[in-house]
Amino acid sequence: MKRLRYFIVLLIPFGVHAQEPVPGKWESEVELGLLVTRGNTDTQNTNAKATMVNDTNRWKHTGKLEVLNNSDEDTTTAERYFLSGKTAHKIDEKSYEFGLLTYDNDRFSGYDYRASASLGYGRTVIKTTAQSLDIEIGAGIRQSKIEDTGDTEDEGFLRSAAIFSWKVSDHATFGEELTVEAGEDSTIAKSITSLKSQVAGNLATKITYIVKNSTNVPVGVKETDIEMAINLVLSF
Repeated sequence: MKRLRYFIVLLIPFGVHAQEPVPGKWESEVELGLLVTRGNTDTQNTNAKATMVNDTNRWKHTGKLEVLNNSDEDTTTAERYFLSGKTAHKIDEKSYEFGLLTYDNDRFSGYDYRASASLGYGRTVIKTTAQSLDIEIGAGIRQSKIEDTGDTEDEGFLRSAAIFSWKVSDHATFGEELTVEAGEDSTIAKSITSLKSQVAGNLATKITYIVKNSTNVPVGVKETDIEMAINLVLSF
């Protein structure tokens, strides 16, 4: 716990400086997907996401919120809340440094929560009108609270990420985000593949396929989770 607090303290000056007044406005995107079946089986799946981005000449701030809930008959089979905040300071046209905070509360993961704080360096290796690719490396600390025992585990980790975007056409964009956090006790790898298609104006549809693998998980918990969502997206 002390190590996590210490690392967050290191992020405070970085974050405070990042909050200097900047021109421009926040751009937001809200996703919502709902699947309900009735008859032989009664199921309901709710998938909601919100993203806010402020991108200026020197700084880029990104906030994300994700909610997943799934029920079968009267039993909840999935419940997850994820929150992240990222601030990046642009060193030049291709390089940037960043601070990242995440909080993950997954009811069926074997943990009450997993929270992390990390610092790192990123570089844009591809930047065209149609494609972009950012590579990131960094280090951080993660705290996990085990559900059964209530114990907390602190561990350091090395973080690497690749963020790819490809504007396939005027109305379709393909995205791939791959992150690996290799820790002292466990490694978390996550792949997010998406295809966003513009419908009309600021309304779009988005298909997302997520694969997450965590090593050294609590007893009775599977190491790999897979999610697939089809959402309506509203941008403003």
